[in-house]
Amino acid sequence: MENLFSYGTLQNRKVQIETFGRILNGTNDILNGYKLKELKIKNQDVINTSGKKNHPIIYKTGNKSDFIKGVLFNVSKKEIILSDKYETCNYKRINLKFKSGKNGWVYVEK
Repeated sequence: MENLFSYGTLQNRKVQIETFGRILNGTNDILNGYKLKELKIKNQDVINTSGKKNHPIIYKTGNKSDFIKGVLFNVSKKEIILSDKYETCNYKRINLKFKSGKNGWVYVEK
């Protein structure tokens, strides 16, 4: 199994069902050194799935006092590929370490 950190629409049950075909299980976690901002989504399929034109996106600040709260979900390798298809071209997926000490995938600003 893999860990996938969500700080936005992947926490939405409708998005999970439409993207993965199931409700995901996870635990709250924190990512240090990042901040959140909004991104206007242009992909109509993603807007239809999430119901939102603006999605959160995070960017690295390197400042230890900056942090993002989210959920670290347990997903399969196949589900990671499915999440790649859901996220728009403005995001890139990287592997980071979280406050819990666990490593996981997270989508950040390109």
